[in-house]
Amino acid sequence: MSDFFNDTDDQDDGQEFKSKTQIKREMEELQELGKKLINQKPEVLEKLPLSAPLYAAIKEAARIKQNEAKRRHMQYIGKLMRGVDADEIRELIERQEAGTRAYVQHFHRLEEWRDQLIKDDKQINAFLEAYPSGDRQHLRQLVRNAVKEAQQNKPPAASRKLFKYIRELDEQS
Repeated sequence: MSDFFNDTDDQDDGQEFKSKTQIKREMEELQELGKKLINQKPEVLEKLPLSAPLYAAIKEAARIKQNEAKRRHMQYIGKLMRGVDADEIRELIERQEAGTRAYVQHFHRLEEWRDQLIKDDKQINAFLEAYPSGDRQHLRQLVRNAVKEAQQNKPPAASRKLFKYIRELDEQS
């Protein structure tokens, strides 16, 4: 009877046992990563270490419209993903997405500057401290035009010019 319980040592070849649930979860993760790959731009896909069949399957996925066919194709992409380094691909995609998020946050900060300047022209001093290369007179004129335009309920052309000037100053610094 003790031999029955000791048989597990013979089966353990250094490999970890995975349950069906664990295998299914890993496959679903690979399919989710495949969905992220489908939504990437071609320039990003070319930088990733993808096999030729996987790259072709990702390009083919954009053409498929029917739901059931799309689901089966995603399973196929998940199967092909087993043959590549998914961790490396996941890391590269996350790095690219983080860069995009950082760019969007920076863009929002510039929009906040514009909104603060339009709301309170006393913010010009604080803005010029942050961006000393800015022209005070030109900035005041842009802010005045944007405020006047907002009061008259006109399209925000002056506000766009102000934002463009803020973005140019940001790029210079």
